[in-house]
Amino acid sequence: MTYTINRLIEGADIDDVEARTRATLADHGFGVLTEIDVKATMKTKLDVEMPAYRILGACNPKMAHQAIGIEPRVGAMLPCNVILREVEGGVEVSAIDPVASMQAIDNAKLTAVAGQVRDMLVNVVQNV
Repeated sequence: MTYTINRLIEGADIDDVEARTRATLADHGFGVLTEIDVKATMKTKLDVEMPAYRILGACNPKMAHQAIGIEPRVGAMLPCNVILREVEGGVEVSAIDPVASMQAIDNAKLTAVAGQVRDMLVNVVQNV
């Protein structure tokens, strides 16, 4: 089983893809809670160069509330990360597959919520 939902946006600029991703996340009820510029962090901490790589921690409050109500410690696995990375030919957008990440928790109700979130993230990635 793959653990991410992926799409390559050919010939794209990472700043444009980030703006589009944020807008599409918002359109689907997600907010961005955290942002990590991995490229900048690696340059600062290790003095190494790498292609652009950004992590957006996305959260749909309604779905997070449902998940926490079912399994209070699930917050350790939130938010849903969406990565943007420069690759040959464009920018790849990848979102965590919540069903794959929730396999560590044996709870059918949580799996059902994770399936709903996966469907939402599939739509996000397809519509960036």
